[in-house]
Amino acid sequence: MENPRQLRHQSLTDARRELILSAARSAFFELGMDKASMREIAHRAGYSPGAIYSYFASKEELYGALLGESLERLNRQVDVAGAQADQAVECLQASAWAFFEFYRENPHDLDLGFYLFQGMKPRGLTPELNETLNARLRDALQPIQDRLQQLGMPEEQALEEVTALFAHSVGLLVLSHTGRIRMFRQDSGDLFARYLEQLVKRAKGA
Repeated sequence: MENPRQLRHQSLTDARRELILSAARSAFFELGMDKASMREIAHRAGYSPGAIYSYFASKEELYGALLGESLERLNRQVDVAGAQADQAVECLQASAWAFFEFYRENPHDLDLGFYLFQGMKPRGLTPELNETLNARLRDALQPIQDRLQQLGMPEEQALEEVTALFAHSVGLLVLSHTGRIRMFRQDSGDLFARYLEQLVKRAKGA
């Protein structure tokens, strides 16, 4: 049985860590990666700059933690959606919609996940961390590829289709979140639905 004092200490540590992450999230979104200093993050969290270094060694580490948490939520949403479907086609559609809806409903996560506030480059992330985060993003798309292959599509073609769906989704989401889609008088959800419908047809004909 764990010591009550240790449990209280861990609970306090977790709460402080979440407070720092919340402060970093707001600083990154408002100021961008370059201008969001550790001092600014500490100020927003109500701590001294030195205090937050005991939790995170740098703002890059903070950024990696935020992106990791975002990707975990994405994966949970995709997993739950897929688990509620019985047939391969239904699972394919549910997983794809869960991916699209996650970023449509959480535009800040789109900015975070695709480095949209720092020149679209993962600056500051180590190659190891960048690969780890990329792997979690691929994990969110894997159920779609699996269902395509289950429907008879060859692995290489399924991977190509997932890549195209990923690009199509992100493009629509960026147009939607920036308001640019209004110039075409289109709705991102309707366009995604049509794209997914064509993908299902291709999968059934594979």
